[in-house]
Amino acid sequence: MADSLYRPLGAGRFQATELTQGPWDPRHQHGSPPAALLTRELERTDPQPDMTVSQLAIDILGPIPVGEVTVHTEVVRPGRRVQSVAAEMVADGRPVAYARAWRLRRADTEVIASETAAPRLPLPETALAESPLPDFGYFHALEWRFAEGGVLLNGPAVLWTRLVVPVLPEEEPTPLQRVAGVADTASGISSELSFAAYTFSNVDFTLHLLRPQAGEWTCLDAATTIGPAGSGLCRTRLYDERGDFGSVAQTLFVDRRD
Repeated sequence: MADSLYRPLGAGRFQATELTQGPWDPRHQHGSPPAALLTRELERTDPQPDMTVSQLAIDILGPIPVGEVTVHTEVVRPGRRVQSVAAEMVADGRPVAYARAWRLRRADTEVIASETAAPRLPLPETALAESPLPDFGYFHALEWRFAEGGVLLNGPAVLWTRLVVPVLPEEEPTPLQRVAGVADTASGISSELSFAAYTFSNVDFTLHLLRPQAGEWTCLDAATTIGPAGSGLCRTRLYDERGDFGSVAQTLFVDRRD
């Protein structure tokens, strides 16, 4: 196995490794590795040490091949208090993913901060050693510890997970890269439908963050609802070792397999 999700090729170009491979088709990437790479590039675009990301939205525009990708970034809205930056991922000459982040100027609001939920602890001792689905590369990029539910168990699930490889070789993932690099798993762990009978891939996911993640571990407390007209929604509460720090929402395309 590779030692990172991507390898840099220079000039905004990256080679996806086998660790980006998703469960639906071995030729295509899981949604989380592109999100982590887009996040890395956003963080390097006009960096603002006195700002923090409050929202990160990822749109998956089509299947992303396990191959070479190029990322372009821009500052959409400059500002000293509020700023928006965006990134586009291109593969085989076409856009395949788009990301936008809102940055807010840091301020000391500790004394007026709302009380949030305590962490979903203790951290389970047992990790999944093998993929319960046909083996896919991204499974080996994470450590998976279920507190409730499971990949093949329909219904809500609580998963503690962390990246075990960096986005790029020899780079420590940032807190934002860590959560972006695992958030897209939420709809898979909380599925309400059979993987064998249905497709329920997501076309986007949006993170709303109260603060940066603390530590390596992300807890996804996820539940999926299937609608009556071919779409679904996965809603996830995010925890770390300090407690609740945000949420994720995913829009799902739902259809029977041929």
